[in-house]
Amino acid sequence: MKILKTILLAAAVVAPTTIVATQAQAQVAGVAVADPEAAVAGSKAWAAARTQIETTYKAQLDQAEARRQAIGKELQPLYQAFETARRAPGATEAALRPQATALQTRETAANQELQRLTQPAQRAQQYAIEQISAKLPEAVNAAVRAKNVTLLIRPNAALFAQPNADITAAVTTELDRLVPSVGVTPPAGWQPGQQGQQAAAGAAPAAGAAPRAAAPRASSGR
Repeated sequence: MKILKTILLAAAVVAPTTIVATQAQAQVAGVAVADPEAAVAGSKAWAAARTQIETTYKAQLDQAEARRQAIGKELQPLYQAFETARRAPGATEAALRPQATALQTRETAANQELQRLTQPAQRAQQYAIEQISAKLPEAVNAAVRAKNVTLLIRPNAALFAQPNADITAAVTTELDRLVPSVGVTPPAGWQPGQQGQQAAAGAAPAAGAAPRAAAPRASSGR
């Protein structure tokens, strides 16, 4: 189901690989790294929610995927015509502008159509992710305590880190304990971001430099 690669935050996030290491090996001098998005994406609650969303909204997702493929076929000749015109001798920006504008207008309309078709599934996945992410600060705190971490940073903030300094898997384990399952049906009046704001307001400061709760990018396919 290729359309889920578009709606589930658009790109693949590989679930963290399980790291087998002793506590002494898990960090160097109390410093460790963790990817909060990958921790959420690798949780059992998210895997179950994603499967449920695929099933519940299968008709809409199939329809969106069919439209995405049809739109791609519709746009392909327009892309080719524009590219031919762009490469033609004497082509100018002014001459190409109407064609480019028409193409951009068609792309925008196509994206809006796909957005409407996938909106129910998008809301469901955002609701599920927010429920898991709300427990992320608590999961990080538990992981850093267990690993005796005094400084925790994101992987992309480190110039270099040994693989055994990554405690993402430990954070995921804590999330599995704290959030064994989540719902995928948003209540009436729910808006994306509400749970994250409430969790941030009530959460205690994390030990070390705990990462900010954030939604994972996830993918699924047949």
